[in-house]
Amino acid sequence: MQSLNFMIPPRTSRRAVQKQFLSTFQRASIHFWWLQWTCLLFCLSASSVFAQEYAKSLGAKGDEYTFVRIHHFSQDSWSRSWQYDYPAADTNFLKAVVRLTHVHIHQDPIILTFDDDRIFEYPFLYLVDMGNNGGPVFSAKAERNLREYLLRGGFLFIDDSKGDHAWQAFRQVFQRIFPENSWVQLDLNHPIFHIFYDIHGLVRIPNIRDLDLDYPPDYAVPSNWAILDQDGRIMILINWNSDMGDAWQHTYDEEYPTHYANFAYKLGINFLIYAMTH
Repeated sequence: MQSLNFMIPPRTSRRAVQKQFLSTFQRASIHFWWLQWTCLLFCLSASSVFAQEYAKSLGAKGDEYTFVRIHHFSQDSWSRSWQYDYPAADTNFLKAVVRLTHVHIHQDPIILTFDDDRIFEYPFLYLVDMGNNGGPVFSAKAERNLREYLLRGGFLFIDDSKGDHAWQAFRQVFQRIFPENSWVQLDLNHPIFHIFYDIHGLVRIPNIRDLDLDYPPDYAVPSNWAILDQDGRIMILINWNSDMGDAWQHTYDEEYPTHYANFAYKLGINFLIYAMTH
C-alpha cells in the first residue's frame, strides 16, 4: 500500500521561469557565454519537464488492461452523453496507470457497447451519465450481456451522474437487470478505498464548468454506491455527484485545481486494482 505525496506538481508559469533566467543571463559576464546558452536551453524546457514526463508516449506494454468506454443511448435519443470528457480522460488515466503502477496497459483506449460480445475480453468497463436525459436505454441483448459479464467477474465503473432525478432513472434500469442483488453505499472502511492508496474521505470532484457554482442540495454530497454479487464482490461501482472523468480530462488545464485531479487518479487506480484482483 502506498501513500501519495503528490501526483501532479503545482503548475509553473513558463513566462515567469523564462523571465527569471533571462534576467540572470543579462547580468552574466560575456566570458561565460557558454553558460548563458546552456541556461537558456534549460529555461525553455524547465517549465515543461513534468508535462513531458507525464505525457510521454504510453507505449504498448501488453494487454493486461485496456481502457474500455461504453457507448450507450438515453431515453431522449440524444446519443452523445457517453462521450463526456472523451478522449483526454481516457488517455490521461492510462498515463497515470503507467506512471503510478506496474499494471501493463494497452496504449489505445477503445469504445464498445454492451451488446458487443468483446466486452467479455476486458475486466474493467467505464460508463458515464447514467441518469440524465431520461435515463439509459439498453437492448435486450445488452442487458443479458451486461448481467452475464458482471456475474462472471467483470467490473463496471459508472461516473459523472448527479442528482435525485437521475438516480431514480438510473436505478430503475439497473434494478431490472439485477433484481436479486444488493445495493449498498460504500463506507471508507471498504477494502476498495485502501487496496492501493489509502482514501480517508470523499471529495466532490467538480467539472471545470461549475468550479464556483453553488450546487443544489441533491448534487452537493458525493457518494460511492455498489451493486454486489452473492459473495459480496463489487460488480458495479457508482461514483455519484462527482466527476472523476472531468478531472482526468483537465489535468493540464491551469484553471482546474490540481488537488481534484490528484484525488480522481487515486480513486480511479484503487477501483482498477480492485477490479483486477477480485
